[in-house]
Amino acid sequence: MEEKKFDPYQFIGFILIALILTWMLYRNGPQETVQTQNDKQTTNAPLNQAIQDSIQSQQKIKTYGDLGNFFIPNDQSNIQFTTNNMIVEIQSKGAEINTLLLSEFENYDDLPIPMIKNENSKFNVLLYTRDGRVLNTRDFYFKTNISEKDDEFVVSLKSSISKSMYVVYEYIFPKNGYMFKVNFKSVGMESLLNNNQPPKINWSTNVFRNSRSIDYENRYTELTFGYEDDRVDYLSLSGNDEEDRENIRWISYRQHFFSAILIPESSIKSVNFKSKDLSGDQILEEKFTKYFESSYLLPKQGENINTTLKFYYGPTDYKTLQNLEGDLEASIPMGWGIFGWINKFIFLPLFGFLSSFLSYGIAIIVMTIIVRLLMSPVTYKSYVSQIKMKVLRPDIEAISAKFKDDAVKRQQETMSLYTRAGANPMSGCIPALIQLPVFYALFSFFPVAFVLRDKSFLWADDLSSFDSILDLGFNVPFYGDHVSLFPILASVAIFFYTKMTTGQQPMPQQPGMPNMKIIMYLMPLMMLFFFNNYASGLSLYYFVSNLLTIILMLVIKNYIIDDTKIHAQIEENKSKPKKASGFSARLQKAIEEAEKQKKARRK
Repeated sequence: MEEKKFDPYQFIGFILIALILTWMLYRNGPQETVQTQNDKQTTNAPLNQAIQDSIQSQQKIKTYGDLGNFFIPNDQSNIQFTTNNMIVEIQSKGAEINTLLLSEFENYDDLPIPMIKNENSKFNVLLYTRDGRVLNTRDFYFKTNISEKDDEFVVSLKSSISKSMYVVYEYIFPKNGYMFKVNFKSVGMESLLNNNQPPKINWSTNVFRNSRSIDYENRYTELTFGYEDDRVDYLSLSGNDEEDRENIRWISYRQHFFSAILIPESSIKSVNFKSKDLSGDQILEEKFTKYFESSYLLPKQGENINTTLKFYYGPTDYKTLQNLEGDLEASIPMGWGIFGWINKFIFLPLFGFLSSFLSYGIAIIVMTIIVRLLMSPVTYKSYVSQIKMKVLRPDIEAISAKFKDDAVKRQQETMSLYTRAGANPMSGCIPALIQLPVFYALFSFFPVAFVLRDKSFLWADDLSSFDSILDLGFNVPFYGDHVSLFPILASVAIFFYTKMTTGQQPMPQQPGMPNMKIIMYLMPLMMLFFFNNYASGLSLYYFVSNLLTIILMLVIKNYIIDDTKIHAQIEENKSKPKKASGFSARLQKAIEEAEKQKKARRK
């Protein structure tokens, strides 16, 4: 009987499992107490807030004197109403939207999407008086009124100093759609307001986390803005950023699949933008992804203020935004240059057509098949080039050994061999370059395809999010807190595809150069880590795409290409002297001249 030996790795494994179980028990234990404390805090919050508001109001009434009527609390309740797309609450203090939920959609907690909730968003106007005081409409108390029409709700909020001096907010919400208007005006205040200091608009938001993967969602959450000349720009995706921009047509706070967009009455002359990344190390419990802020001065319009703003709070869906005025669909990152054109004019219409009569997972597979079939001629040429290079490998190695001390002669003989054999070492790279635009376009398409949100396929609950088959309960750096299956399948397919392609062509190991085979075998591992938190629809595409490529290569190898005939043709071409092409002759001459100059410098 074989003697049992102590296995240190097994012992370490048991220790790790014990530590994980202990951590999980400790983590789950005190939650009820913490929740109870939170509940107590929530219960006491309204009372504490009311006391604080009363104290602040008394202080402002005393400070502002003749303007103190703005800050006198009233008994007006908040305005609440529901459209076909939104649940809205507008508070009497500050005339701000206190709650705006998108009732048609749900977040990862199966709750309506919270665009505005629990004071995560602020919108206010700063008014400057002639004697240097600053009035913030967030501190004003308003009298409220709501009227319902056939197709819209109209909410009016009025805060007065006297019967003839007041400011008014008017909200107009359509019963269908995600765009609403906000009118702000002052009446009879021309003697108080400073004509040399225009009012200032401040709009800020803590963007709620709506996806299971906060890391993935954060990559597509950004502050975007459009210029008068139709250009689109954005702040940094990571870290903190602050910039000033001019001639702005619209401002978008995009939180991946949902956007809050401000469209002013006329282009804004100058805007100060701020962005902060709020996602920390504890990504499993984060509530917000980013903080966005925009502030700008209203253009001078006369003695009083009268301005109209449009707001869009809704899905970041290309077709929905395209149907609105203002080129708002440009806020969606479909890819720059040719990549964006491919998405807009090929993949968007194609996927829209397929998904109109197929399930979304099947539509992805069918679109992948169509793309691979269209690219099959490129695959064929690439594979033929690999076969030719494989046949020439012994000859290239012989030339390298024969002229190892003469780089010029080695290059000349190698190029002569390629020319006589009818082979081109670059022909294998050209097909890959041709496929790059399609590859990158689809890489940009799937993460912003709103139609995939909440669409299930096989074990994936949501094709716009990761397809977890195992929750780890802890976070692994660069990988996540779960195991997704589609990236694993895609990585396996990439491994076999890489093995097939690298086996067909020489990979000479140059002194001082990294082993290319090792680098290429790292691709599946990189895919596994990189796509674990990405949209499962994207991983599904890459899995099917690589699987189809492998099948195409096997069909080409076994039923279309005859290696023996190719080898015979190459041998026949090699025996025929062939004059080098103009490009080859010029290249050889350039190499010779470079070598001569190098030797001359040595002397």
